[in-house]
Amino acid sequence: MTKQTASHHPMRQRLTILGSTGSIGTNTLDVVARHPERFEVFALSGASQVDLMLQQCAQFKPQVAVMVHPEAAKQLQDKVRAEGLAVEVRSGAQALDDIAAHPQVDMVMAAIVGAAGLSPCLAAARSGKRLLLANKEALVVGAEVFLQAVKLGGATLLPIDSEHSAIFQSLPEDPNTWDARVEKIILTASGGPFRTRDVASLKDVTPEQACAHPNWVMGRKISVDSATMMNKALEVIEARYLFGLPPERLEVVIHPQSVIHSMVQYRDTSVVAQLGTPDMRVPIAYGLSWPERMASGSQALDFHALSAMTFEALDDHGHAERFAGIHLAWEALRGPQGTTVVLNAANEIAVDAFLNKRIRFDQIHHVNLGTLSRLTPHAPADLNDLLALDQESRTVADQVIAQL
Repeated sequence: MTKQTASHHPMRQRLTILGSTGSIGTNTLDVVARHPERFEVFALSGASQVDLMLQQCAQFKPQVAVMVHPEAAKQLQDKVRAEGLAVEVRSGAQALDDIAAHPQVDMVMAAIVGAAGLSPCLAAARSGKRLLLANKEALVVGAEVFLQAVKLGGATLLPIDSEHSAIFQSLPEDPNTWDARVEKIILTASGGPFRTRDVASLKDVTPEQACAHPNWVMGRKISVDSATMMNKALEVIEARYLFGLPPERLEVVIHPQSVIHSMVQYRDTSVVAQLGTPDMRVPIAYGLSWPERMASGSQALDFHALSAMTFEALDDHGHAERFAGIHLAWEALRGPQGTTVVLNAANEIAVDAFLNKRIRFDQIHHVNLGTLSRLTPHAPADLNDLLALDQESRTVADQVIAQL
C-alpha cells in the first residue's frame, strides 16, 4: 500500500513504465504529469522510438531509460548526451527485468506488447511490486506460473485493460468474497469494425480496414485482434486468471457503443457495471491511485449526448461465424495447461502474416485452430518452459500457414 508520511503529503511513488512509447505508456505519462506531487518516474523503456523516448526523458527525468534494440539505445545515448540529460541508457532484455525489479521502484506499469513483456512482469511480481498490468501475455502465457510469482512475491496485481479494470471496479474489495457472491462476469465487446459486415466478404478485408477501429485508438496488432474478436478471447482467458472464476462463469456480450466497459452479475441477479468514455486514462489512473481515486484527465460521460445503448448476443446476427475465434478462449481454458500459450502464439503469427498480406483476414482463425489441433502442450513450470512452448507454437503456426 501507499507509504505515507502524513495524510496530505504522501511520499512520491516511484514508477517504472515498461513500454512508455506505446499508447498505454504515453497515456500513463499523461496521467502522471497531472500529479507531480504523487509520482516520480524512475525508469522508462521503449523498443525503437528514439525521438519520443528522448522527449519523455527530457520531460520526466527518469534515472534509467531502456531501449530494447541496441542501435536505438546507441542513438538515444548520443542524443541524451547532446541534450545534457542525466539519464542512464541501457539496452537488452536483462535491463527490462532490472528496472521492473529495482529496489527503489514502488510500482510498475507493464505495457510492453507481446511475449517480450513476460520476463519483466515476472521480475516485478517476484519483487512484490504494485504491478499495473496492461500486458496480456503475463496472464495468457504466464497463467499459473505468473500467478505463483505474484503470490510468492506478495505483489499487488491491478488490471489496466479497460474491461478488466471495469470488472475490478464492479467487484467487492475483498477477493475472498468473489466466488461466493458473484454469479458471473460479463465482458463487453464493441464488435470492432466488422460487426455488421457480411461474413462472406470477410476474406476481402485489408489490413488498413482491420486497423480502423470505431471507438478506440490502438496499435495495429490489437486493432486486428479487435476486428477478429481474438482480443476478447484473450481477455476471457485473462479474466479467468485475474478473478479466479471458472470459464463457465465468464460471458461476453457485444455492446457497440463501448459505454459499459464490463459487468458483474451477482447471486441475486443484480448486475453492477462500470461506465465511462473510451479513454484508457481512467483505468490507468485507478491502477495508479487504487484504492483511492484521482483526476485522470478524461472527459466525463455526457448524458445529454449519449445515444441509446444496444447489446447483441454472441450467438445472434451471424456472430458465431463472424467471430469464430472468440470461442477458442473457453476451449483453451479447458485444454491442458499451456494451451493458452499455444493460442496466443498462433494468433500473433497469424496476425503478423495478415498484416504482411501473406494470408487473408478469414484465415487468421484457421491458423489458430490448426495450431491448437497440432500441438498438445505439457504443463510449463517456469519462464523457460513458457518461452520454449511459445517458440514451438510459432513454428507450428508457420507450418500451418505454409500449407494454407
